[in-house]
Amino acid sequence: MTTTTDDTVSAAADGGGGDSLRTVLIAFAANILIAVAKSVAALLTGSASMVAEAAHSWADSGNEVFLLIAEKRGAKQADEAHPLGYGKEVYVWSMFAAVGLLTAGAVVSIWHGFQQLGSHEEAGSYLINYIVLAVAFALEGTSFLQALRQTRGVARKAGLHPLRYVTRTSDPTLRAVFFEDAAAQLGLLIAAAGVGLHQLTGDARYDAIGSILVGVMLAVVAVFLVNRNREFLVGEAIGGAVRDRALQALIDNPAIERVTYLHLEFVGPQKLFVVASVDLVGNDRESVLAVRLQEVEDQVRRHQMIEHAVLSLSLPQEPSLHPASVN
Repeated sequence: MTTTTDDTVSAAADGGGGDSLRTVLIAFAANILIAVAKSVAALLTGSASMVAEAAHSWADSGNEVFLLIAEKRGAKQADEAHPLGYGKEVYVWSMFAAVGLLTAGAVVSIWHGFQQLGSHEEAGSYLINYIVLAVAFALEGTSFLQALRQTRGVARKAGLHPLRYVTRTSDPTLRAVFFEDAAAQLGLLIAAAGVGLHQLTGDARYDAIGSILVGVMLAVVAVFLVNRNREFLVGEAIGGAVRDRALQALIDNPAIERVTYLHLEFVGPQKLFVVASVDLVGNDRESVLAVRLQEVEDQVRRHQMIEHAVLSLSLPQEPSLHPASVN
C-alpha cells in the first residue's frame, strides 16, 4: 500500500478545514507586518541576513494570498463540468505558494548571501536588527501557535503525533502554514546568529552565511511542500488505516454481503472519491438489484467526507477483500 497519503489518519479525524482559513489569515497579517519591519531594518543596516529574512517574509505574504485563493476556489460545489468537485484546486494553488517560497524566498536569500560573501562593509545599527528580529519572532510565534493548535487538535483525535499528522494530512493549507511558520522561527534564529557573529568578530561573512543558510532551509521546505501537493494531484490511491476503515464500513452495511474491489482517492481536503465493487445480500432479479445498488451508493455519498461514490456489482468469481487488520 502507498504511504504517501494520510495512511494512518481516520477519515473522521482528518478535519479542521474551517480552522484552516483562520490559520491562513493570521499568518498573512503577521507576515505583512514582519516583512515591512524586516525590509526597513535591511535598508538601514545593510545586513545580508536581514535581506534574506525580508525576502522570506515577503514570499510568505505572497504565499498566503495563494492559500486564501486555494481555500475559496476549493470550496466550490461540484457541478456537471466537475462532478468530483473543485477540491484539487487547493493543491494547485498550494503548489504555486510552494514554488513562490522557492523562488522569491530561497533563491533571493542564497543569491544575495553569495553576493555578500566578499563584502567588507560595516553593518549599521545592530540594535535595529535585534529589535526587529525579536518583534518578528513574537509575531511569527503567534501565527505558528495557531497552526500548531489546529494541528494538535485534529492529530489528537487521530491518535498521532502532530508532526506526523501535518505531513500526511490532506489539508495543504494547514501543512503550508505550519511548515512555513516553523521555518520562519528557525530562520530568525539563524539570522540572529549571523548578525551576532558579525558584531562579535567584525567579519561580514557570517551575516552572508546566515543569508545562505536561510535560503537553503527555505528551499528544503519548498521542495517538500511541492512534492506533497504533487502526490495529491496525481491521485495516488489511499492505503493503510483509512482504507481499512472504509472497507470495514462497507462490509458492515447490512445490504452488502462482500466487497471485491475498493479504490479511495483524495479529491480535495477531507474529500474522498470512492469506487467499489460489491456483492449485495440475496439473489434479486437485475431490475431490483439496480435499485438496491443505487440505494447503497446514495448511503455512501451521504457521508460528509465522500465527494462522490461509484458502486458496481461484483463478479461471482472475484475474491473478497478484508481489512489488513484481520488478514
